[in-house]
Order: sequence, then C-alpha cells, then structure tokens
Amino acid sequence: MIFNSYVFIFAFLPVVIFGFYGLGRYSHHLATLWLAAASLFFYGWWDARFVGLLLGSIAFNYGAGYVIGHSLAHSSRRAKLLLIVAIIANLSLLGYFKYANFFIDNLNALTGSAIMMAKVFLPLGISFFTFTQLAFLVDTYQGKVREYNFVHYTLFVTYFPHLIAGPVLHHKEMMPQFGTRETCRVNWEHIAVGLSIFVLGLAKKVLLADSLGEYATPIFEAVKAGGHPMLFEAWFGALSYSLQLYFDFSGYSDMAIGLSLMFNVRLPLNFNSPYKSLSIIEFWRCWHMTLSRFLRDYLYIPLGGSHKGKVRRYVNLLITMLLGGLWHGAGWTYVIWGGLHGLYLVINHAWRGLKQRMGWQDGGKLARFGAGLLTFLAVVVGWVFFRADNFTVAMDMLNGMAGMNGWSISKHSADTAFGHVMKDFGAQFHGTLTLIDLGSGRMFKLLILGLFIVFKMPNVQQIMANYSPALNMEALKKPTRFAWQPSIVDAVVIVIVAYFVLINLHKQSTFLYFQF
Repeated sequence: MIFNSYVFIFAFLPVVIFGFYGLGRYSHHLATLWLAAASLFFYGWWDARFVGLLLGSIAFNYGAGYVIGHSLAHSSRRAKLLLIVAIIANLSLLGYFKYANFFIDNLNALTGSAIMMAKVFLPLGISFFTFTQLAFLVDTYQGKVREYNFVHYTLFVTYFPHLIAGPVLHHKEMMPQFGTRETCRVNWEHIAVGLSIFVLGLAKKVLLADSLGEYATPIFEAVKAGGHPMLFEAWFGALSYSLQLYFDFSGYSDMAIGLSLMFNVRLPLNFNSPYKSLSIIEFWRCWHMTLSRFLRDYLYIPLGGSHKGKVRRYVNLLITMLLGGLWHGAGWTYVIWGGLHGLYLVINHAWRGLKQRMGWQDGGKLARFGAGLLTFLAVVVGWVFFRADNFTVAMDMLNGMAGMNGWSISKHSADTAFGHVMKDFGAQFHGTLTLIDLGSGRMFKLLILGLFIVFKMPNVQQIMANYSPALNMEALKKPTRFAWQPSIVDAVVIVIVAYFVLINLHKQSTFLYFQF
C-alpha cells in the first residue's frame, strides 16, 4: 500500500483513525495495539510473506534489547557481547536480502566462476526497520532505554508513516509519545495541520515528482540502450532526476509527518531544503537528516570522528559515506556516489580549515551565490551516478553534460542570425532532445517551476512551523509570509490542491526511496 493511492486515502486511513480514537476513549493499550496491528496490515499489503520476517526481527531485537538492558547492572562485558551478537545478526539478515545477489555476481565476475543462486527479493523497508532497531540496541547498551513495553516497541518499529522510507527513529523520541494517554484523544488542530501537510506532500509527489520522472527516466533509459546525449539533453535528464528525487523524497517526508501528527505523534524532521545549502556539509545536515544522524552517531563517531587527527578524520568521513552509499543499494554506482560525497566532505572540511587558518571571512551575496551554485552542481553530478544503472551510463551522461557529445538546439534556429553564429561553435540543429521523442517545451517549463519552488519558496515544514508539526523544528528558519493559518483562504487553497492531486492519482508510482 502506498500513500498516493485511493485505497490508502479513502479506506485504510479513515478506518485506522476512527478505530484508533474510538478505542482510545476506552483503553490506551487497545488503541496502541490497534495502531500496531494496522501498521502490520499496511506492511503486509505489499507482500504478506514478509510480515513474518518483520515480526521475527521485532521479537529478536526486543528480546536482545531486554537482555542487554538487564545485563548492564550485572556485567557490562556480557551486555557488550550480546550487543555485538545482535548487531551481527541484524547486519547478516540485511546483508543476505540486500547484498547476496550483488556479492555472488561480483564474485563470479572476478573469479570466472559460475556460482548459481536463486534471486533474493528485497523485503520492503528492511533497511529502515533494521537501522531503527540497531539504534535501539546501541541506545539500550548505553543506558538510554527506560521502557520495554512490547506493544509500544512493535509500534515503534512498524509505525506505518515511517516504516517504508523513514525517518530513522530513536527509541527515546517515540516511546514517551506512544506512552501518554493524550495521544489517543482527538486533537482537531493536529488533524487539520496534519491533513494539510499530507496534501501538500502528496502534491509534491503526484504533480511534480512523477511529472519530472516522465522526462528523467526516458533519457537515462536511452543512454542505457547505447545513446549518447548531447549537452542540453544530458542536463535536462540530470536536472529532471535531481528535482524528481527531491520532490519525491521530500513529499514522502512531509506526508509521513502529516500522517503522524493526525495521530498526535511528532516524527523527527527529515528534510530541510537541502538544495539551498551553501556547502556539502550543510547539504548533509538537511538531506535525509535522520540517516545522517544515524551514520554520525553509530558509525562516524565510533570510528573516532574528528578526535584522532585530520587524516583519520578524513578517512572516517570516506568510510562513513562509502557505507552510506552502499546502504542505499547493492550496486557500484551507489558506492561511487557515496565515495564522491565523502570526497566532497573531505574537500569541504579542508577548505574550512584553510579559511580559518588564513583568517578569511565569508564573502557577500556573490560569494554565497557561487557557493550555493557549486554545491548544487556537485550534488547533481552525484545524482547521475545514483540514478545510472551502471558506470558506463553515468559517464555517458557526464560526457554529455560536459558538451563532449556535441550540442543541439531547435531546428527552427538553423536559418536565424543566432543559428549562423552558433554553427561556428559546432552547434547542430536536431532539437534539444535527440534520443527521445518528447516535447522539450513542457520539460523546460517544469524544470523552471521546480527550480523556483526549490530555491525561492519556503518548504512545507516552514509554512507550518507555527504549529510545530515535527521534532527538531529549531533547525528551521522562522515562519514566512506564507505561514499557514486556519483560515477560509488557506482551507480553499488546500482543497484546490487536493482536487488536482486526486484527479491525477490514477497515475500511481512508488516512492523512489522504497527501493532502498
């Protein structure tokens, strides 16, 4: 089941809300149990076979956490051993389902062997519920976990707004919210704000991300089939995918926050206008914020962080980002993408250190514009590897973006004065799209609209900031003149947006982060 479907919006969600608050009038425990059961049903809608795997993972990690927590008072050594065993078990499960085929394929390619293995299907959301539970185990070992209610723990892991594509949750953030009786009582303000956020997030997905995907996908597929994109076509494809992924993931993050708020539960902020960042360091503080937090707290810092010298710090950054890339998918392009961002971060930290030693001050508006543009272009280059099916496709796209495959403009420009000048610079006149048969006019308008929204408009959580719909809202700038208010005008706007979303909802597509 996906958020952008009629069955979710008009059947699942209303039934779960009415059941949750109806039971909540009589029993907090029953309401929590209902929400946990509904979340398991939501997960099983995709493939009921993997519900058993999810429940097995929950039972194992709950038991491991319980034993670790109660072992701390008697033997920290035993608790540490149990933690290591539990972590290995979780990573082994994740490794089998996510990387077994990748490992066998590469082993065969390297050794020339012909090891055969049945195709292993990836359970939906396994990366997210594994990382969530790894954080629980480590927090338990560090003495941060105080509650061991099995129903609450099951809900913590399976909670349907976050289960499939995040955010990655901390036990300490969610348990107090699940444990209070106020969570089971209707709060009409939360429902109104949550529903508005959900609609705006859904609009990002349906009206923007899916429309941009209609251009990004054919271009990358054409290059995969052997085509060589020219300058504008390559940039159209790269920018279309960069914006598609932005609106797809930020839309999901908004919908998750909105849905959760309707149940009086605040999820952590997971997305904060990352394309407005002026550095790669800032980008990773704003993109998939809870994954960045997880990698920092449970990988980068345990490796030594920045406390063991500059060289070790840079090595730790590279290792963290390489593993972060591999987390996203079993493919070398993901590893390259992670390594590229690790290199970006190393350069960024080295540059900051040089500025500090030299006493250089930050520049004015022009310098900020240059820093923002450079950061965005670096991110777009990274997304080419992230999207490409293999290294060859990525390099063909980058060659096209560098103009190495030539460049082509509108056929109608050939006989104009502009066209005659451009011929001297090697221009061709086959149209801006040479590999696919799609009108470039609508694509260009869509790209302009997407870039305007990304760089000039406040994000959804900023618009709703007066009502604190998420945790960690201090990371946001204060409300703007677009701040949402419970008024007739704002209600009409939401209704109009909802109308256009619903009439386009038949063109269903899964969220891009579902594959990770």
